[in-house]
Amino acid sequence: MTICISVVLNIILILALFWVIVAVMFRKEIGAIFERDPAAGSFLEVLLTYSGLHALVSYRIANNLRRIGVPFLPRLISQTAKFFTGIEIHPGATIGSGLFIDHGMGVVIGETAIIGDGVTLYQGVTLGGTGKEKGKRHPTVGDNVVIGTGAKVLGNITIGSNSYIGANAVVIKDVPENSTVVGVPGRITKQDGRKIDVSLDHIHVLDPLLQEIEELRKRIEKLEK
Repeated sequence: MTICISVVLNIILILALFWVIVAVMFRKEIGAIFERDPAAGSFLEVLLTYSGLHALVSYRIANNLRRIGVPFLPRLISQTAKFFTGIEIHPGATIGSGLFIDHGMGVVIGETAIIGDGVTLYQGVTLGGTGKEKGKRHPTVGDNVVIGTGAKVLGNITIGSNSYIGANAVVIKDVPENSTVVGVPGRITKQDGRKIDVSLDHIHVLDPLLQEIEELRKRIEKLEK
């Protein structure tokens, strides 16, 4: 009985130490959650219940193992994390600090994807390839980019820093900095040339096609007058 209690206490101690290390090493990611998610409650709640954070912890472990040449295990870790979180991050991806994956279910980040600092991904986002090509075949995402729910960013393209990809957009071409992209295929519009606020209301994203239609309507009204 005493041995069983000792084993349980040791397990609890190891788990507590693990989460303390996570809290220290992932302080930027935890800070990003509090900054960008109004539903974030206590520190303990974020640490223990946020699947996006858990997926990132698993990714960092798998990525470091891959870097030192450990075979098989990195992919096993990533697939196990996918099972528990619904988020698939290939161990070969390159991810900066402060990434926030909101909800996360269905998020896929490919092997050669590169993600900058302060990026926000909503559920259902895919940073994927377009075929069976080798080499760099996944997107490069700059700093402070927001990618909305269900958006698909495909191929070896670059998304400029401070840009916003609207919900369900399909992006297959480069996007300049400080831009908004909406629609299928993605259409680019400048958001007044300013950095996109990560708290941007998705409902009021500018749609360039609708803007053109509105301009044509105004011209027709003038001609009719």
